[in-house]
Amino acid sequence: MNVIHLILSTAGSLLFLGLIFRPLEMAFPAKKPQRFFRPGWGTDLCFFLGQYLLWSGVVLWLLGHLGGWINGWMPGEFRGMVSSQPWWLQAFEVILLSDLLIYWGHRLQHRVPWLWRFHSVHHSSEHLDWLAAHREHPLDTVYTMGLINLPALLLGFPIETLAALAAFRGLWAIYIHSNVRLPIGPLRWFIGAPELHHWHHHRSRDAGNYANISPLMDIVFRTYRCPDHEPEAFGIEEPISGSYPGQLLHPFRRTGKTRSADDGNEMG
Repeated sequence: MNVIHLILSTAGSLLFLGLIFRPLEMAFPAKKPQRFFRPGWGTDLCFFLGQYLLWSGVVLWLLGHLGGWINGWMPGEFRGMVSSQPWWLQAFEVILLSDLLIYWGHRLQHRVPWLWRFHSVHHSSEHLDWLAAHREHPLDTVYTMGLINLPALLLGFPIETLAALAAFRGLWAIYIHSNVRLPIGPLRWFIGAPELHHWHHHRSRDAGNYANISPLMDIVFRTYRCPDHEPEAFGIEEPISGSYPGQLLHPFRRTGKTRSADDGNEMG
């Protein structure tokens, strides 16, 4: 893909996502006073552009090389049996496996200090909407995408299955960050929803709701949380730059406050 096509594809994706999620946010707002051009919008736009124009390609290249390296670890007969299953069964198995891995991988991001230094960039947004979903450090993306895809590749699931589910997960991640609160009632016990993930973005580092597509892992492991109102504030307790370059460099800088917080988590 040449540069012109990449730019046009990125612009088309921005327009497409805006046309899908902005009307939802206007019709079912979780925080009604929130403006479209709210504080931090420019930084989140930079993360969106960086992700689509550069970092996604780098992450896919890394995963492709790692996937090729681990392909020979599992017996061919087993991999063939996995890939010959019906697509719907493959999809169910991959979602179940990846949800379990993401749940525990996500909990570790909040518990392990050096993982939190990268993941805290994503949590630094003080206003959530569909664009804020893209605020993610590229090395944090490598970690998450690796958890989702590499074990499934090792087991023999076809790349076509994983690509389709990765696209679905991408849209789902944007949806659960959107400024939306839909009245789905008891279904929220089975289907992830923005109201659940908004509480995950509460300023408390251990706010719960670590699951992705379904909250069942949170229910099983007792980290499910869903009050009947929105959190008063999003963000993180530690200081962080509000600029795009500053946030990319944040994990490599250590302030006295961050060091004390990390030490406290290591002792807790």
